[in-house]
Amino acid sequence: MATYELTTPVSEEEIRKLRVNDIVYISGKVFTARDEAHERALNWFESNKQLPIQPKGLAVFHCGPIVRKKGEEWELVAAGPTTSTRMEMFEDKFLEAFQVRVVIGKGGMGARTAAAMKKVGAIYGAFTGGAAVLAANNVRKITDVAWLDLGMPEALWILEVERFGPLIVAIDATGENLFEQVKEGVEQRRQEIYQIAGLSKT
Repeated sequence: MATYELTTPVSEEEIRKLRVNDIVYISGKVFTARDEAHERALNWFESNKQLPIQPKGLAVFHCGPIVRKKGEEWELVAAGPTTSTRMEMFEDKFLEAFQVRVVIGKGGMGARTAAAMKKVGAIYGAFTGGAAVLAANNVRKITDVAWLDLGMPEALWILEVERFGPLIVAIDATGENLFEQVKEGVEQRRQEIYQIAGLSKT
């Protein structure tokens, strides 16, 4: 296990050095996107429309932030991670289309996303659920917002962050998936317990 300080835009070469269980801190530009923003971004890509942000090399944060207007600027109140499985149906195509290097969220993602990360050179960084205020404290400012018509939680919020984290690399660019490893370990242990107890698996 190693600790890495990454600044966006991050190169594919940098990402391919990381491994499951490494700790990562992100500085630079990060943008939020949940399922509705993923869907619109892919529709725009297929229609050859330019996105409001250039995602290549950036980190996408699965987050529906709580934001308030303060004068002419936006202020981030809380930024807890969204359960990433909501984006599983979009994430592989999103990674291939936009070459995002870091996906931040909670709860992990599935085989489709892991395969896409291996292909394009990206990682999944798990952020602690329930730490919305901690996340907000690592955000210097909101630099822009797009697609507010989707609603505050679903809009694209462009953030400038400093040492955002800690993030645990839960899927790396080799396709290793920490959540799947844990699941397999639990299943193996469950079978061992059934054998010791003389019970049949149900």
